[in-house]
Amino acid sequence: MRIAFFTETFLPATDGVVTRLRHTIEELQRAGDEMLIIAPKYGEGPGSYLGVPIHRVPSVPFPHYPQIKLALANRAVGQTLRDFGPDLIHAVNPFILGPGGLYYAKRLKIPIVASYHTNIATYADYYGLGFGRKGTEWYTRNLHNRADLNLCTSQATFNYLASEGVERLRLWPQGVDADRFHPDKFSKHWRVRLTGGHPEDHLLLYVGRLAREKGIERLKDVLREMPGVRLALVGDGPGRRDLEKVLAGTPTVFTGTRKGQELSAAYASADALVFPSTTETLGLSMLEALASGLPVLAARTGAAGEVVEDGENGLLYEPGSTPSLISAARKVLFDESLRLRLSGNARAAAEERDWESSTRALRGYYGEALAAR
Repeated sequence: MRIAFFTETFLPATDGVVTRLRHTIEELQRAGDEMLIIAPKYGEGPGSYLGVPIHRVPSVPFPHYPQIKLALANRAVGQTLRDFGPDLIHAVNPFILGPGGLYYAKRLKIPIVASYHTNIATYADYYGLGFGRKGTEWYTRNLHNRADLNLCTSQATFNYLASEGVERLRLWPQGVDADRFHPDKFSKHWRVRLTGGHPEDHLLLYVGRLAREKGIERLKDVLREMPGVRLALVGDGPGRRDLEKVLAGTPTVFTGTRKGQELSAAYASADALVFPSTTETLGLSMLEALASGLPVLAARTGAAGEVVEDGENGLLYEPGSTPSLISAARKVLFDESLRLRLSGNARAAAEERDWESSTRALRGYYGEALAAR
């Protein structure tokens, strides 16, 4: 197959959407497919990935979140697509650039598959988008219902979109690289670094964007109530400055964004991952933590329950309840036998998910869309 991806974000960005897309491209290459990536321009971002060309579209930063780049498809995109001659277009998280994929799929008379990765309607409330939640929900529904198939990264997302009137839904299975993320990646150096020089203390880890919708500020209460517990925040984002103020005076280390071996070592060198967000459609960091042998503490909401089996590979706490969060953290950090059991189960759960199986299912959906045309 010849597949053209329209994606609202790609390298050098490092979010969960980019991670999934990178692994998907790797697996599609192994299957012999040819690809083209249409993505916003990020400064001097790469012009290809593993030999797959990236057509960069001029972009502007989103005012409330400069790391997000907004780009509109133009005539050059159309010419690049005609030169490539795709059999199918995949619009990843369509919102600004993605509608161009819908337009050109119609012009070229080829199928289009759309995948939903971000609850943009919820973020509209956090970032004061002018059209608000209802407008965003209408826009999302209108876009996705023009696609031949719509892929969801969790059953919770599937159910939400179905309730919003989005049609032709399919579940795109989760994946994780269980070789890259592994308990063997433990590093004494990173343990010392993440604990601020106190490796003997208990260590909670957060990995992901530092943004207001993530609920990270709630962890201050955990640190205040549990002496001997430290927190490491791996990632960056528009909320970092505010978080540094909120968490000032607490045993918290900010590492900034980490990639490759450093990220693998950070996971494997902690005691548990804490995932306070209630707005996620999947939460890839939870899967990476499980693969690293980390129990996961997550709010009992959305997709978290599809990754974390309460009492088996992690603990779920009641969203919005600080006492419930503190209780779960206390159990997983101070009950060593429980933590060891959760850790072993975490690794086993991650080994059941892989990118090859995830992409095999995706190719099946591509085939379905092509056959329907």
